[in-house]
Amino acid sequence: MAMRSVQSQVVLTRALLTRSMESSRGATRYFSDGKGKVLSEEERAAENVYIKKMERERLEKLKQKAAKESAENEKVIADKKTDGTH
Repeated sequence: MAMRSVQSQVVLTRALLTRSMESSRGATRYFSDGKGKVLSEEERAAENVYIKKMERERLEKLKQKAAKESAENEKVIADKKTDGTH
């Protein structure tokens, strides 16, 4: 429990320092990521871009795997047909 308290104080202190440093250039909004960490708009946007990139790469890998399996299945079927005619 004490560790959570220290972590939350560190996060709060960092957020306050960041907010005071950025106050000269305008207001910055902060969001919580559900884990108690406070994210600025820029950090949240960067995280969203990273997540979307990872999802795109994962989907591309799945598509390639499905295409490879499909090609292998077609080859097996074609081999069975040619073996059956001999």
